[in-house]
Amino acid sequence: MKKGKYILMGAILVGLGFTSCSDYLNVDRYFKEQQSNDHIFENKDYTLQWLSFCYSRLQGDNIEVGHSDICPTNFSDDQAFNEGNNGDRYRKFKLGEYGYGYSYGGYYTNSWPWAYDAIYQASILINNIYKNKDFTQEEITDVKGQARFLRAYFYWLLLKKYGPVPIMPIEGADYTKSYEELSFPRNTYDECVEFITSEMQQAAFELFERRDNLNICRPTKGAALAVRAKVFLYGASPLANGNTEMADFTDKSGRILIPQEYDESKWAKAAAAAKDMIEYAEETGFYRIYTVGVRKQDNDKSYPSTITPPPHEIYSNKNFPEGWQNIDPFESYRAIFNGELYAAENPELIFTRGLNKDGNNLETAQGIADLVRHQLPASCGGWNIHGVTQKQCDAYDMAWGEPFDRATCPDGYVTNDNKQDHLYDHVPNDVHMEYTNREPRFYASIAYNGCVWDCASAVEGKDEHYRYIQRWYYRGADDGRINGGQNWLITGIGVKKYVHPTDCANHGGSICDKVEPTLRYADILLIYAESLNNLTPGKSYDIASWDGSKTHTIKRDIEEMRRGVKPIRMRAGLPDYDNAVYQDPKLFFNKLVHERQIEFFNENQRFFDLRRWKIAEEHESEQIYGCNTLVNRDHRDAFYTPVRVANLQTSFSRKQYFWPITYDELKRNKNMTQAPGWQDYD
Repeated sequence: MKKGKYILMGAILVGLGFTSCSDYLNVDRYFKEQQSNDHIFENKDYTLQWLSFCYSRLQGDNIEVGHSDICPTNFSDDQAFNEGNNGDRYRKFKLGEYGYGYSYGGYYTNSWPWAYDAIYQASILINNIYKNKDFTQEEITDVKGQARFLRAYFYWLLLKKYGPVPIMPIEGADYTKSYEELSFPRNTYDECVEFITSEMQQAAFELFERRDNLNICRPTKGAALAVRAKVFLYGASPLANGNTEMADFTDKSGRILIPQEYDESKWAKAAAAAKDMIEYAEETGFYRIYTVGVRKQDNDKSYPSTITPPPHEIYSNKNFPEGWQNIDPFESYRAIFNGELYAAENPELIFTRGLNKDGNNLETAQGIADLVRHQLPASCGGWNIHGVTQKQCDAYDMAWGEPFDRATCPDGYVTNDNKQDHLYDHVPNDVHMEYTNREPRFYASIAYNGCVWDCASAVEGKDEHYRYIQRWYYRGADDGRINGGQNWLITGIGVKKYVHPTDCANHGGSICDKVEPTLRYADILLIYAESLNNLTPGKSYDIASWDGSKTHTIKRDIEEMRRGVKPIRMRAGLPDYDNAVYQDPKLFFNKLVHERQIEFFNENQRFFDLRRWKIAEEHESEQIYGCNTLVNRDHRDAFYTPVRVANLQTSFSRKQYFWPITYDELKRNKNMTQAPGWQDYD
C-alpha cells in the first residue's frame, strides 16, 4: 500500500454513544482536505471518523430489514407492496426487471459501490491503526476488530446478493493506479466463504465481548462468531455446493465460480461454527431466546392476559425451555421487534444497526419506524401499502400445532355466542373464524381484517375514539381498496410485526423507536439443526472449535438437532417435532423451511433462504393470492375467498438467483463477468 496521502472520507462521529449509533450511521460528510495517513491514524478523532464512514455504508441499499423503497428483498412470496398501478413496482421486481435497461435501472444500485467504499476504508484502517497513540492497546485491538468485522460483513452482503465477488487486496487497493490496473475478477464462491469466515474468526479474537448501552450497535465477539456460522451455512447450501446448473458462471479465464462437486463436510463446518456460538452463549450467558413471563391482567388492552397454549401432556407443565408453563408465547415473540425492548435488554439480539436510518438520504429516513409507517392503516396515519400474501397467512399453524387447512377451517364470524369455539386467541367480534385459534406468532405478525390497532399514543378527542379500534379492509372501508389510489393493501391482509401498541402516526400519536433485528440467536439455533440434518447418518467429522481450544465431533444427532429447534417451538407455544420428523431428513427439511418462514417473517430471510435452498423457482413462480379486495362489507363472505391479485403476475428464472452487475461497473472493470442470465454488454 502506498504511504502517500488519502482523502479522509470519514463521517463525523458524534460521541460513541447509543445515540451516536444512529448518528454515525446516518451522516455522510466528507473532509475535503488531504491528510497523510500518519496524521489521520495518530489522531483518535480522525481514526474514529474514518471508522464511522465504514459503518455509514451499512445503510441505504445495504440495509437488511426495511421497507419496499429501500429493501425489496424483504418481499418474496410472503409479502407484497402496493405502489400505484396495482403494485406495478412489485410486479416488476417479481419479474426480475431490476437490471440495466429496465425501469428499475436506477433502483437498488448503491449496495455494490458502497460496500467496496467501506471495504477500502476498512483495509486502510486495519493496516494503520497501530500508529495511534491516543488509544490503549486494548482499544487499538478492538477498533481493528471492528474494521475487520465490517470489511468481512460487506463481503457477506455482496455474496448474498451478487454471488462470488472480487476479494480486494487486504492491504487496500492503490487508487493511484489506472482503472485497468485496478480491475479485479470475481473470486470463487468458496474463496469468498473462506475469506469472510477466516476474517470473522480473527475478529472474534479482537472484538470486545460486550458493549455498553452507548455502543450497542458495534459488533462483539458473539457477532463475529454468529456471522461466521451464517456464511458457512450459505457455502454448504445447494446454491453453492455442487450446483452444476451454474457451471456457466465463470470468470473471463473460464474458471468456474460455483463449486460443481458436492461436499458434505461444508455442512459439518457450518454445524461446528453454530455450535461454537451456542456454547459461547451458554458459557457466558450473553445470548438466549427471549421470553416474557405469564401475565394475568384484564385491564390493559395493549397487554392482554396470557393465553395458555392448548394442553399438552409433556410441555404444559414444564418451564421454558422444556415447556411453556411459565411464559407468554405471544408477548415473548412480539416484544423482540416492536420497540418494547432496548437493544441492550434483548439477549436474543446478536447484531443490529440500531435505529437504522434506512434510506439513501441517511439524514432523513426513519428506519424500522418508517417500515411501520408503511404497515399502519391509513386511518392510523400510515401508508397502508405492505400486505401479506394469502400463502404466508395460511402458513401459520393452529394453536395446537396442526397445519391450517382452508378446506376444513370453520366458517362464519366471531360472536358473543361462539367464544368457546376459539379459546386460544383474543380475536374480536365480526372477524372471520379462519383467523381464530392460530399460533401466537400469527397474532404478533398478521393484521387480519377486523383486527384491533391499539394506537395507544393517540391523544386527540380525550377518549378512545382513536384507540383500540377494529380496522377493516373491505372495499369502501376507511382502510380498504381505493380506486385510483395506492394506499390500500393489494392482498387485503396487513402486517403487525414491528408495530408497538402505542404506534400511531396521526391524532397526536407517535411511532416509537425500534432497532433492526439484523441477526438473532434463534437463527443460530436453526442453522445448527439444519446443518446437522444434512449429514449422512452414521458419519462424523472432527472439527476444531473457532479458537482451537477443543475439537467438536459433528454428526447427525437427533438430540443435538432438537437442541436447535425445541427452544423456538417452546417459545412459540407449539409442540416440538416428534422423533419421526427428526429421523427423516426430507421431512425435517420441509419442517425447517416452514419454521423459518414463520419465525423470520419480515426479516429479509425468506428471499435468500429460497435461493440458497434452490427452491425459489418452486415458491416464487407461484401466483400471488389474497382476499377479494373488490368486495364491500355487504358481501363479506366473498372477501375471504382467495383470489389472484389483479394485474400481478409472477415468474422466476435462473438469473434471479443472483443480482446483476451494473453496466457502469462492467464498463469500468474489464475483468468483471456478469451473473448468468443477465446482459453482459461485451
